[in-house]
Amino acid sequence: MALSKAKKIILPIVIVLFLLAVFLFWPITTDGTLIKPDQKLLEGKKEFLAEKVPTDSSLKKPNIIIILADDLGKYDISLYGGKSTPTPQIDSLAASGVTFQDGYVSASICSPSRAGILTGRYQERFGHEFQPGDRYPKNNLEYYGFKYLINTNNWRLNPKINYPNEASIATQGLPQSEITFADLAKREGYSTGIIGKWHLGHNKGFFPLDRGFDYHYGFYQAFSLYTPEDDNPDIINHHHKDFTDKMIWGNGRVGIGQIRRDTTIIHNKAYLTETFADEAEAFIDKNKKKPFLLYVPFNAPHTPFQVRKKYYDRFPNVKDENKRVYFAMISALDDAVGRIRAKVKKEGLEYNTLIIFASDNGGADYTFATTNAPLKAGKFSHFEGGVNVPFALSWKGKIKPHTIYKTPVSTLDIFATIAAAIHSDLPKDRVYDGVDLVSTVNENKEAHKTLYWRSGDAKAIRSGDWKLIISGKTHEEWLYNLASDKSETTDLAQKNPEKVKELHLALQNWEKGLVKPLWPNLTHYEFDFGKQKYFVDL
Repeated sequence: MALSKAKKIILPIVIVLFLLAVFLFWPITTDGTLIKPDQKLLEGKKEFLAEKVPTDSSLKKPNIIIILADDLGKYDISLYGGKSTPTPQIDSLAASGVTFQDGYVSASICSPSRAGILTGRYQERFGHEFQPGDRYPKNNLEYYGFKYLINTNNWRLNPKINYPNEASIATQGLPQSEITFADLAKREGYSTGIIGKWHLGHNKGFFPLDRGFDYHYGFYQAFSLYTPEDDNPDIINHHHKDFTDKMIWGNGRVGIGQIRRDTTIIHNKAYLTETFADEAEAFIDKNKKKPFLLYVPFNAPHTPFQVRKKYYDRFPNVKDENKRVYFAMISALDDAVGRIRAKVKKEGLEYNTLIIFASDNGGADYTFATTNAPLKAGKFSHFEGGVNVPFALSWKGKIKPHTIYKTPVSTLDIFATIAAAIHSDLPKDRVYDGVDLVSTVNENKEAHKTLYWRSGDAKAIRSGDWKLIISGKTHEEWLYNLASDKSETTDLAQKNPEKVKELHLALQNWEKGLVKPLWPNLTHYEFDFGKQKYFVDL
């Protein structure tokens, strides 16, 4: 009797547990759509790159060096008056040419920003609006576990959808129909190299060697360890509590985070920022007798926080280890920039080398090592702390030293500047959004009247001194006059409804030239401004 009663109690529990297990482990329906490049633009690209370029011996071909920092805030360096980290090499680079007081990126997050930089086009024009996905939830357990059981800090899951499957994920990356500045230079007979972080696709057809670069040293992923984590007394390792940091340390140097020379995996324990400088020097040395384009996207000072002791020891008065390691990483980056410039000078190439320095977005304030102050918010956001970045250009004999350019420029201008410097035409089958910064600065012209941003339903526009920021998910809007309020402290939307309407219309007109994102975004990031929330799709 007792046994029968027990069965009556246990059986429903077993059934419930069984059904729960079925629900949790039930595969999420996936989308196997393969992303295909725009065929018209792809054909146009092939025709353009196949054209024979007429040779003109009277036109000297300058070398091009693009140095990109990763998550470096504008006021993390001394160029703009930041007090935390002296950066004499970056400051010297800017002093030898032009410092852009209002330099902007086209996106406040790594991969879309880099897509814009390499192509000279708003990345939303070709669907590279979000970060490419390495992995999506495979079942309900992963989705709801991530949503409710893991502390994801300010990263929030978007509603569940049919996520791309493995085959579909493999087609995510900088669309193959797009022309990079490496493609452009190679067409003009340049040797081309990339040393550093790629983050624009990690499958066949999307590798750097497929996108106009002759040589690659670095990694494909959004991050990698600066050196393997071990008991090396020369390395200071600082961990953060947020889940992304745990993922980075947990992954280490595996898969697409491995260091590669072209297609060969390199097992190198040397500190990566210094190794990238070594590689840059070697590339310059190898190609110094012919025109070259060298793209050096450092991963510093992106997480994980690792630095050599000699840099750490430069900041003995900083008691907060988190900040001390961060400042030291920037100091290491500064030294590396100095080494690249010194190599150019040593080889007598200063008058024939255009050097560009910028950051891919604002400082990652979620590390609590930077705040981006006096700018508001940081990486991911369309507030000034996320999109207003350090930006400088040097070309001895072409740009007057100590030049200050005060009105807005964009990293979208890098492509057009390179095209003009190497005397390359541009295809007529696509819209370009940049200007030649050399002529713009020298002729003191206005580079851009209006700049735009979009990340899903988070949008922004700067037109003249006015800037409108929209958080679509929360239906919040902010209007600022940056001439008097660069810190974006006073919202003027209520007092200026006509200006809000005007900027909305301008945004809508711009969006008519864009396409839908080529892949979905898994998460959005939540900024908390007290009574107001601001959400950005990533």
